[in-house]
Amino acid sequence: MEWLNAENLVAVGTAVLGVVASGVMVWYERRVPRRKRIGYRVQMDNPIGDDVRLGRANVRLGLFDEVPVMSDATLVLLRIENDGSQSIADNDYTGRELHGLTAVFTDRTVRGVSVTQPPETDHLMEHFTPAAGFGYEDNTLRIPRVPLNRGDHFKLLVLLSGGDVGGPIRLRGGIRDGEVHPNRSATPDDKPPLFSRAARMITIMLTASVVTLAAIVVAQDEHRPPIGCASGTLTLTGSTAFAPVLREVAKKYEEECADGGDGAVIEVDAHGSTSGVRELAAVGAKSAKGSPPVVALSDGPKPSGLPQLRENRVAVSVFALVVNDEVSLTNLASGDVRRLYRGEITNWRELGGPNLPVHLVSRDANSGTRQVFQRRVLGRGEIANSSVDCVHKDDATAPVIRCELDSTEQVLSTVADLPGAIGYSELNAATGAKGLHLLKLDGNTPSVDAIEHGDSAYPYREIEYAYTYGQPPADSLASSFLTYLSRGNGQDVIRTHGHLPCWTPEGLKLCGER
Repeated sequence: MEWLNAENLVAVGTAVLGVVASGVMVWYERRVPRRKRIGYRVQMDNPIGDDVRLGRANVRLGLFDEVPVMSDATLVLLRIENDGSQSIADNDYTGRELHGLTAVFTDRTVRGVSVTQPPETDHLMEHFTPAAGFGYEDNTLRIPRVPLNRGDHFKLLVLLSGGDVGGPIRLRGGIRDGEVHPNRSATPDDKPPLFSRAARMITIMLTASVVTLAAIVVAQDEHRPPIGCASGTLTLTGSTAFAPVLREVAKKYEEECADGGDGAVIEVDAHGSTSGVRELAAVGAKSAKGSPPVVALSDGPKPSGLPQLRENRVAVSVFALVVNDEVSLTNLASGDVRRLYRGEITNWRELGGPNLPVHLVSRDANSGTRQVFQRRVLGRGEIANSSVDCVHKDDATAPVIRCELDSTEQVLSTVADLPGAIGYSELNAATGAKGLHLLKLDGNTPSVDAIEHGDSAYPYREIEYAYTYGQPPADSLASSFLTYLSRGNGQDVIRTHGHLPCWTPEGLKLCGER
């Protein structure tokens, strides 16, 4: 029978599973006895002193300024609650001590405590007496055997000194036929979750069934066209530093979209960020059919005066200074880098390095890598070119030998072969290159991971932009490829080449910066 196929069987099974799961969870909620449970939540952990690590002190007046131990004081609000289905009596606490529970504040000292309780639970307060074990010593707070009806709770406002804000806080003790466990708490008076545990379990099972059904349907369609593919021709120009990414993404796009009709032909013609952007502007101005099939990649924002170009932020690129291996230095201060590129340092021994003349191996004026270096590190342009071959000084009046090359590959090759040479490159291209090594800047290592996690102030980085002339049609190859590059499978290629895609949680924040 035609209806007896995998899709229909899974669909019927999903419906049956939903009915059965609902019934089982209702039965479980009503019939299966639960364990006794005491939960605890840290609802506040704030500094009130001016010498508290990992916290930001409040503005203080009066007693907070007058008592000496307040210099590193903190306030913690601890909520203790019966979140099980059964009441807890004083003899349900299993410890041998007089008190029932113990709160331990690691690396901090308890200075005082105040007990609060919700309305209509005044009877709880009579249990908080020294005779019932209530007290504190060092980092430990002793909590009496307080009986709690289902849903009852009380709060302890604890004054502490020493230690870190957010340090470990543990509640220890035992409950007969039950447990003491931590609960999450986002606010001092947070509300119960919208869905119960049973509802969440049903949702998970039903979702799994639907996903399985969708997977079977997709897998059986052997001739489906790739989603979002477009045919035609497209030229990618601009950044040579980003060109390896473009070549690999273009190849993957052509392969994945080969079954989508006439297919796509994508050419990568990279010859510098500025050159590519101006070429796009010139082609667009001559086009009589709207946005031409050209995308220009640029290391950093476009030059001013090109309002027709529409930007797409693609990735965060990290660049690095590289030196020949005979230069033993591994770190340079930003000020020394500026002096080098002003021609004020002519020999590496002036910076504590070997007795070798400085050779500045730079990129041509169209290079986005050079423009980022000038903008982010030097704060100005480089000095004039003084050598064609990077070895001999053509201008006798120049303070230092400086040459310009057309590509990242030429810079790396020249620096590796020329003792005393220094240059710059996209990070991934320079990593692992023989004959040279990377330089730290002000002690910061060039690292995508460190920048992504906010652990580095490394300055030599920039957003990679993709520019189109105006808005390309939604069904055009240019539009489809940009989506594939920035939000589709192209993101994986961007990462493997050492860049951070803009459309990740961390990338969105970094790419929003100028």
